[in-house]
Amino acid sequence: MGRPTTKTDLLTAAEANYEKLNALISALTEQELSTPFDFSDDVKKKEAHWKRDKNLRDILIHLYEWHQLLLSWVESNQHGDSQPFIPQPYNWKTYAGLNMEFWNKHQSTSLEDAKTMLRQSHAEVLSLADTFSNEELFSKGVYKWVGGSTLGSYFVSVTASHYDWAMKKLKAHKKIVPVCSKK
Repeated sequence: MGRPTTKTDLLTAAEANYEKLNALISALTEQELSTPFDFSDDVKKKEAHWKRDKNLRDILIHLYEWHQLLLSWVESNQHGDSQPFIPQPYNWKTYAGLNMEFWNKHQSTSLEDAKTMLRQSHAEVLSLADTFSNEELFSKGVYKWVGGSTLGSYFVSVTASHYDWAMKKLKAHKKIVPVCSKK
């Protein structure tokens, strides 16, 4: 399935990728869970997140915090308090700093708490998405505060697409754990 462009596809893709992510997490071995993420040997992995996230908790918290961004952004703007999606002082060019802020904030959060938080925020995001019509989600210009995009594209980004990102990262980690353990 391509990137969702309807409410039904959004909800289906978000739930399907969330279930795939949880299946992948459930299949992680104790060694995979206890081995810190280290992608430093792969020159293709240049983005900041490859260095930032050191374990499953970090990934789950990242997803959770982006859910919170969406929930807060929609709520504020629906109540007439115009807010950008990325909170000040960050913007789309500097949001790596915001991601580090999230990472730092949750270094004492347990993996179990991270799982619970993500489960709850996933449900909240899908519940919120379900309150909008297909037109409200996927027609441009419906909400001035969304800018030139669609509201649905934000929901897709923080759910289905972000879950894909998390699965790719976990799969990359799984591939190198045996290599790490032989060093």
